[in-house]
Amino acid sequence: MGLGRWVVFAPVIGLFASFAAARPITPCTPSQPELPPLINATISALVKGLQSKQFTSVDLVEAYIRRIHEVNSALHAVIEVNCDALDLAAQLDAERADGQIRGPLHGIPILIKNNIATKDGMNTTSGSYALLKSTVPEDSTIARKLREAGAILLGKTNLSQWAYYRSSNSTSGWSALGGQTYGAYYRDQDPNGSSSGSAVASSLGLAAGSIGTETDGSIVLPSSWGNVVGIKPTVGLTSRSLVIPISEHLDTVGPISTNVKDGAIILQAIAGFDAKDNYTSAIPNHGVIPDYVAACNYYALAGARIGIPRSAMALRATQISTYGPQVQIFDKAVSIMRDAGAVIVENSDFTAAAELLNSTVEGLVTNADFIVGLSRYFNQLVENPENVTSLEDVRQFTQSFGLEDYPNRDTKVWDDALFEQRWNNTDPRFWEAYMELLYYGGEGGLLGAIERDNLDAIIMPANGSPIFAAGAGAPVISVPLGFYAADTTVVKNDRGMPFVAPGIPFGISFMGARFSEAKLIGLAYAYEQRTRVRDRGKLIIEPTTELRDVLASY
Repeated sequence: MGLGRWVVFAPVIGLFASFAAARPITPCTPSQPELPPLINATISALVKGLQSKQFTSVDLVEAYIRRIHEVNSALHAVIEVNCDALDLAAQLDAERADGQIRGPLHGIPILIKNNIATKDGMNTTSGSYALLKSTVPEDSTIARKLREAGAILLGKTNLSQWAYYRSSNSTSGWSALGGQTYGAYYRDQDPNGSSSGSAVASSLGLAAGSIGTETDGSIVLPSSWGNVVGIKPTVGLTSRSLVIPISEHLDTVGPISTNVKDGAIILQAIAGFDAKDNYTSAIPNHGVIPDYVAACNYYALAGARIGIPRSAMALRATQISTYGPQVQIFDKAVSIMRDAGAVIVENSDFTAAAELLNSTVEGLVTNADFIVGLSRYFNQLVENPENVTSLEDVRQFTQSFGLEDYPNRDTKVWDDALFEQRWNNTDPRFWEAYMELLYYGGEGGLLGAIERDNLDAIIMPANGSPIFAAGAGAPVISVPLGFYAADTTVVKNDRGMPFVAPGIPFGISFMGARFSEAKLIGLAYAYEQRTRVRDRGKLIIEPTTELRDVLASY
């Protein structure tokens, strides 16, 4: 193009020779927009780059795979990269060139937690050798919806084995197959929560976003400790079909991303009715999903009624010794929301918070569900090399297979379910336990406070918040709030991993009524845009590969 331009004008260049001698003429080339840095690249920016042909989905996949290889030997966030990812990217590039766009995630690489089944070359193991090389009859509904939206399933993320439902003496982020996931803000950092690989991967820009699962805290807590946004949807908003379960009454699947809008985009893609999960039949408005992306409104805080459960926070502070610094920064966040027009309702409390925190009823419910749900999942497998069909089988395998690290990491959760409790969710005792849990999350807890005080949301520091939403199956969004100060005393878990230390991040939780995700997304977005807390984080390890490096290698 440049050569052709100068050929056209060559006959008249001599007319301006004297001017050119004094002021040389340089070709006018259109300026190219900068390539988005992958540590914080938004889905919108990536889609724009694909549309303008700055780069291709193949380029994106190549860049993200290089980034994974840079840090994964140290952090173990990704348990497996999809060997078909580059081929899938090429196919989606070809579709884009032909004007065929599947959806809002067309050509965008996404990582998913290794308890979410895919019918491809990747394993679905929940981190255990017991399920290595097992195969499923089809994609999980979550995987299928992501593909239908155009996403490239880049790989599987590491997790706390069995979603942290095995041991009483293990660590967040450890699995037999994946090793120990570490956070990226302090050396040997505890990543906090079972979707740890997904949170660490999103925090470091190892994909455009990731998918996690939560029963009680497994999206919210690792997102909080990873300086990213985690959306734990209402139980029943996203399908759990072919997701390795803990509890059908508490489990949910949601996005983890660097920002609220990207979380909304991913949630839009995976939410909705699924005949294979009857809990999704509870979605209101005849199953029509709100426009979560449109809910990202800078002014959403204006006029919103936001409650603060001070007594519940005080109770959590007595249980969590490091809660104090979070509360101090939380109070500054409250002031920001008030200045943005929010109506702050102090002491909007959970009347049965003390009873819940001293109760074992949630464990009774999850134990009972786990025994039945796990067998149901096993029964769907097309290939089951270890022939595990029940929790008893998995326990036997785990205790006899050396790489499962037993008894260094015990099976106490399973032992309690099988030999202490000894009943499952078909037993009459289950209904009584579940009704008690619903009370703690409902009238005596989060939902009761929202109704009594006519609230749009309740907020509190993320660490310690998930239990108040779990029993009600209610949604929570965790957004970056702050970081532990430079003079913070290091606190380690029982295996010596720092849980609290200088520079480790923590988040704020926005909790709401069931199926109030659109409202929560608006509030979380308005807060995020006013604070930009994530930008202040200081990683101790970070991949350096960028799109320009991939483009330069061709």
